[in-house]
Amino acid sequence: MVSNFLEIVKPKKIEISSKNCYYGQLKAPASKSYMQRALAIALLAKGKTTIQNPCICDDTKAIMNVIEDLGAQITMDQGKITIVGGQSINQNTLNVGESGLGIRMIAPIAALFTEKLILQGTGSLTKRPISMLEQPLKALGAKIQTNSGLLPLEVQGPLKGGIIKVDGSMSSQVLTGLLMALPLVIEDSHIEVVNLNSIPYIDMTIEIMKAFGVEVTHSDYRVFKIKGNQHYRAIDYEIEGDWSGSAFHLVGGAIAGEVKLQGLNLTSKQADIRILDALKSAGAFVNIEQGSIEVHKNKLKAFTFDATHCPDLFPPLANMAANCDGSSVIKGVSRLIHKESNRAIVIQKEWEKLGIAIKLKENEMHITGGKIKGGSIFSHNDHRIAMMGAIASLTSEGPIEIIGLEAVAKSYPDFFKDFKKLAKHKQEIK
Repeated sequence: MVSNFLEIVKPKKIEISSKNCYYGQLKAPASKSYMQRALAIALLAKGKTTIQNPCICDDTKAIMNVIEDLGAQITMDQGKITIVGGQSINQNTLNVGESGLGIRMIAPIAALFTEKLILQGTGSLTKRPISMLEQPLKALGAKIQTNSGLLPLEVQGPLKGGIIKVDGSMSSQVLTGLLMALPLVIEDSHIEVVNLNSIPYIDMTIEIMKAFGVEVTHSDYRVFKIKGNQHYRAIDYEIEGDWSGSAFHLVGGAIAGEVKLQGLNLTSKQADIRILDALKSAGAFVNIEQGSIEVHKNKLKAFTFDATHCPDLFPPLANMAANCDGSSVIKGVSRLIHKESNRAIVIQKEWEKLGIAIKLKENEMHITGGKIKGGSIFSHNDHRIAMMGAIASLTSEGPIEIIGLEAVAKSYPDFFKDFKKLAKHKQEIK
């Protein structure tokens, strides 16, 4: 057991002392979502792409391995990554690790190849459904077979253009993969989408495709038109700061001190930029300047927030709600079933251990603020639950032990290092 914010190198558990303040400045981590998309497109681009401010985490490492297996050449030097695109299969079995975006994005790209490819994963991804990939890829001429809707997945092209329908109710990630792959086929494509969730992530995909020279048009996110025979061009691309990981630090400032984050894009397409709306709704002091966000502790009130299109905000929003007067309501619980864990149930279970009452009512999570007691929580191998536990310790009455904190390596390996920079005993705050 480790205490008082000692240096952490992937231990299995840690105990974090309570009654601390969160204070100081921090550079935002790089965006995993943008990084994964940039890596996939760099594979498809002709020439040499340079990625500045890369996000290096388990999910992005898995995608780097996949694109190397599909023909890309990667070098890392002085804080940047250089990728020479090229589609020449070096390995027929591809492992996307535990990345949900990875499997749904790479499958359509793999369907561009005429050789059979087998896509595998690890951890919770082996239990997450991928059946939503089958119908659209088959309709576009690819051969695809899953293990009763689960991994492993076998896919073989060539992918063709055409008219298809896609159900976006469970995830927008299949659409992301199709949008990336279809510009490279000869024919034009027309995708009708119903019940699309996580719309900001589609905006992100379209934005980064445009940066690499490929255009997609849509009508109110219901009909997407993709011209065939387009070409990605290699570019220098900088990964922007990550709003998902930063949300935890911003909430930490709102409940326990004063935090300033630098390197966040204030016009970002990232869904989790909406943490700013939630902070303001709860009464936190938020100061926005070009290139930085400053959040100060304030007396927080219960809030209502719709997280349907930004479900990754549920854990930091739970942190904030636990420190509010009254009962807060977060909508969009249905989006949490097929995350790294059944995140709604896990959030409810782990907060109950800390003395905070959470009720799940249809598509809503109701959280009643109160005194947070110390205790032991389990991450369930979910990176965002481990981060949630750390932020909970800032206002808890006793220490909080987090079992499975190594899960943060999935998206934000330096989370606890950054947490240590900001977490200080109250007597140190002047």
